Amino acid sequence: MAKAGSNTRKDNFASSKRHVTSYDVARHAGVSQSAVSRCFKPGASVSKKMRARVMDAVKELGYTPNAIARGLITRRSNMVAVFVSNLNFYPEVVSELSKRFTERGVHVLLFTLDHESDVSRTLEQVWQYQVDGVIAAANLSSDEIATFEERNLPLVFYNRSYEDVRVSSVSCDQVEGERALINRLAGSGVHQSYAIVSGPSDSIVSMQRTRGALECLTECGFSDVTQINGDYSYQSGCRAVQEMIEQRGSLPDAIICANDVMAFGAMDELRYRLDCDVPGDVSVVGFDGVRAASWSSFDLATVVQPVESMAEAAVSMLLDRVDNPDLPPEKRLFSGVLREGSSIRC
Repeated sequence: MAKAGSNTRKDNFASSKRHVTSYDVARHAGVSQSAVSRCFKPGASVSKKMRARVMDAVKELGYTPNAIARGLITRRSNMVAVFVSNLNFYPEVVSELSKRFTERGVHVLLFTLDHESDVSRTLEQVWQYQVDGVIAAANLSSDEIATFEERNLPLVFYNRSYEDVRVSSVSCDQVEGERALINRLAGSGVHQSYAIVSGPSDSIVSMQRTRGALECLTECGFSDVTQINGDYSYQSGCRAVQEMIEQRGSLPDAIICANDVMAFGAMDELRYRLDCDVPGDVSVVGFDGVRAASWSSFDLATVVQPVESMAEAAVSMLLDRVDNPDLPPEKRLFSGVLREGSSIRC
């Protein structure tokens, strides 16, 4: 009888051609409308007994929460934007960020950029969507950052740090990571000449890694260093090998790439186009620790960034500032872990 009754109530709402509201659920469950709202708010305090009553009514009436209506009440869209540059993109970061936002009941609008400097073109879209906050894995100018402050929109940078601007950020220590790689290369005692393949000129991460590598090589007493400009792509890693041969007249003992993808390109160019042995003829190292670095075809020596910890920190920092806009900017720096691949000659 109870089953037939619940179906009748549900059918009555369907035949009336109107949506079931939270007020209908509250009246049917014998609770307040705010109690219904709490049951659909992640982290809200609701007793098990209360939740069970509300969810029984939800099931019987066929109720679906209206995200737009809830946003009007809370004055939040329950959406955040994430900027990611295609050229410095790897899926683990987006996956980790999305998973953590989903766990908190927050939706993600993903904006992918051909170049980090293209971010200004997407800002108007962000304002139109009225997101609650932004995580940017791309560079913003000081004027663009100031616009976020004017709009009281929380902003957290992922793997981008600004020394001269007060803004929240979560970053891997790029300089420390390069130091670990170069100490490993120098410690082998067989590398005297080096080449550095940098990333795009508009990438703060690339500049930090390149500068860190150059400074560490100088401290170690190495002056035979060739610098090649890349763009984080596999193809630019291939081209860099040919360019360093043209500049130097020969290959260096070791190639230091600003990311793993360029290192893959350099390794394949050396092995399959120039018939060189890696690491027998040339050692190659990268930075990031993407999954392909552990594949047996590469087994790349690299610095693995703690993506899970960094993503959790970025999401927590952003949502904390959504809840409390008066929180001051915060910077968190994480250490990468040296991966001992077989791409370094011993």
